[in-house]
Amino acid sequence: GVRREMARRAMERLIFDGRIHPTRIEEITEQAKREMEQHIEKVGKEFLEEQEIRNVHPKLVTLLGRLKYRTSYGQNVLQHVREVAHLTSVMAAEMKMDAKLGRRCGVFHDIGKAVDQDFEGSHPVIGGELLKRFDEPKEVIDAAANHHNDADANFPYTILAAAADAISASRPGARGESLDRYVKRLQQLEGIAKGLEGVTQAYAIQAGREVRVIVDADSITDDQSVIVAREIAKEIEGQMTYPGEIKVTVTRETRVVEYAR
Repeated sequence: GVRREMARRAMERLIFDGRIHPTRIEEITEQAKREMEQHIEKVGKEFLEEQEIRNVHPKLVTLLGRLKYRTSYGQNVLQHVREVAHLTSVMAAEMKMDAKLGRRCGVFHDIGKAVDQDFEGSHPVIGGELLKRFDEPKEVIDAAANHHNDADANFPYTILAAAADAISASRPGARGESLDRYVKRLQQLEGIAKGLEGVTQAYAIQAGREVRVIVDADSITDDQSVIVAREIAKEIEGQMTYPGEIKVTVTRETRVVEYAR
């Protein structure tokens, strides 16, 4: 994060300087802190200029700059915000909505991640409160507060931001994951599905974004298949942590074989 980068800069300067004693350490650390604050503000301003976003409170400019040094599941948050802003803008334009407002919603949807390690609460809640405090449009506030809970969305821009957020987070290569954790997650996904009565096979596909389930046609009816899919989805939600969403597909097949002699 920001403190790690500030420490790295201070250490490099101390090693280059060679005078490593308490007074010099404090002096270099303070200097690195001031430089880092200026750098973060510059990053935020350049990002907003790139996105053509105007009339932003200086505090929000600084918070956006901090996102350069924040990651989520290995994905750089500022780059993620860039992708979400673009996607939200494009989808808004396609739907004859305000593309600039859509872009603004995307830019600020994850602003809570800049300070979520310093405050209690989830980043959507923190982000919504910050944007409200700095007089952002109500659509932008709602996109930040409800992009992970679109059932409570009050504006269509929130739905677009949520969709863009899921696309950016789930695209191949976006988020790093070790092979062991990846395999374990697929096994857990298949294990949850196989744990339900009537399930004969379960396969996690698309890098764990979907689980396809085959049920026994003799013990599970078509109507019961709907219930099985819903129960598997609930179990996944309760037992696993994952970005985006996981699709559950239940297949019930009746196969009849006869021979003509």
